[in-house]
Amino acid sequence: MRFLLIISLLLSISSFGQENCDILISNGKIIDGTGNSWYYGNIAIKDGKIIKIGRDVNLSAAKTIDAKGLIVAPGFIDVHTHLEDDETKDSEAKSFIYDGVTTCITGNCGSSNVDIGKYLQWIDSLKLSINVATLIGHNDVRKAVMGRANRDATPDEMKRMNDLVEKAMKDGAVGLSTGLQYIPGVYSKTPEIVELAKVAAKYNGVYATHMRYEGDSIAWSINESLTIGREANIPVEISHFKCSGQNNWGRSKETLGMVEAARKEGLEVTIDQYPYTASSTTLSILIPEAVLADGQDSIRARLQRPEVKKQVISSLLEILKRRKLKHFAYAVVANYAPDTSYNGKSIEQINLMKGRKHKKKAEAETIIDIVMSGGASAVFHGMSEEDVKRIMQYPFNMIASDASIRVLGAGMPHPRGYGTNARVLGKYVRDEKIISLEETIRRMTSLPAQKFQLKDRGLLREGYAADIVIFDEKEVKDVSTFEKPHAYSKGFYFVIVNGELTVENEKHIGKRAGKALYGPGVQ
Repeated sequence: MRFLLIISLLLSISSFGQENCDILISNGKIIDGTGNSWYYGNIAIKDGKIIKIGRDVNLSAAKTIDAKGLIVAPGFIDVHTHLEDDETKDSEAKSFIYDGVTTCITGNCGSSNVDIGKYLQWIDSLKLSINVATLIGHNDVRKAVMGRANRDATPDEMKRMNDLVEKAMKDGAVGLSTGLQYIPGVYSKTPEIVELAKVAAKYNGVYATHMRYEGDSIAWSINESLTIGREANIPVEISHFKCSGQNNWGRSKETLGMVEAARKEGLEVTIDQYPYTASSTTLSILIPEAVLADGQDSIRARLQRPEVKKQVISSLLEILKRRKLKHFAYAVVANYAPDTSYNGKSIEQINLMKGRKHKKKAEAETIIDIVMSGGASAVFHGMSEEDVKRIMQYPFNMIASDASIRVLGAGMPHPRGYGTNARVLGKYVRDEKIISLEETIRRMTSLPAQKFQLKDRGLLREGYAADIVIFDEKEVKDVSTFEKPHAYSKGFYFVIVNGELTVENEKHIGKRAGKALYGPGVQ
């Protein structure tokens, strides 16, 4: 009897301190997000956090994932997304989750909810499958105070905009964004942006910008972005870095040189990029900015005036001349609500559908007709693969989709909304070896977390939030194409968000464990 008591006591002592966990990931090739080489190890998750990581972790778990032969990495952080108004379309956010994304930063290009506190509370109540952080968008701040007016802000209006940005930063915005190619941001001058950026800087935010020009005047735009960073003393993020227009191909050497020179000077500037040679935005971007002031009724009235229409046609034809193109085949409608038969067709094709002459002037008139009817989203094929690869190799560049939550079958959107990360990992890492796997993971995880101050994300580290992706580096692949965009990525076998298994064996299991993430100025 005494012998049995001793054995029982020894067993109790040996089991004392044995820590159970919710999920144990075993036998994986761990890439921790630092850029260091992979190593074999296990990860224990409990109460939404990573509690142990290493080769010797062997706890009992409610759920064990055998990651043998698979890469285990931090969940990807997409620094440039546009969730605004699309959050409820698919609360499981499958287009992001199936591409390895566990956190999205929205509010880019100057477009955001103005009441950030209310927005983030709503995000928590909605319970998406992804985490969400947001910037405060300059365009919507300006609209709230000045509408779409084409003029400078008065001192009173400037104060009201400052107050809105300050409140947003206190409520949890991670920084200020601009869309200086869009209405009404295009009507603002540099000093206005500097003043608002100073407010964001006071609360340790970043300045993320869709620059005024990404084509012929790109050098001027980069200089403006750097000037704002210097004068406001704020970190700068240049969004969807590219060289647009066939006549600008090869200029990435020049533009990357400008960014690197600014970093050597001491300015904290980084960039992000989507891995495609086509962009996507509104078709109205082709229309001169002065025509787009105020509202749709004003736009329509202006375009109905013969002298204005003539000027717009001349401007559109000048675009083709600069690009050395004969037709608007490079502009493809993604979504046109009045007539969905336009979706997926180029302006050249739509013009012929309308029975018009196969002439560039007639195509310009077709663009005007679409804008007068409310406009359309479009995909623009205008970048070179050489520039895409050169930009991708730049070490202070993050991978970003510039996309919203996609719904299967809705329109003909850019494939970046489904396959951005898988495309980089499959095409550029595995197949073309443009960049290493470890470095790519760093750009998708710890670099974004550092830039936007998501302090417990972006690394596989004890005490950090358990946002984790497990994928097959040999099979990961983007399936979405320009011709057939509605297809989820392949190769992401498991996705964990805040410690909750969300994707199991490449299938979303319905878990929605995402939450709002707050910026450093929150009070």
